Amino acid sequence: MQYKELGKFIKNKRLLTGITLNKFAIENDIEPAILSRIENLKQDIKMGILVKIASGFNITPANLLQEFENKK
Repeated sequence: MQYKELGKFIKNKRLLTGITLNKFAIENDIEPAILSRIENLKQDIKMGILVKIASGFNITPANLLQEFENKK
């Protein structure tokens, strides 16, 4: 599986919810700068951050990755 574009998927999913990057990051205990770099494909996603992002969408990391795979 190729997760190179996962950051873009996360950004689009977040935008669809209508929440700002800063608000999403703060509510999910993620540094806004880290989330920004992930969404702009400048930083890889570590497992701990993936768990927090998925939790922010009220889904499991496995479900988040499955949604990503299905959108490709």
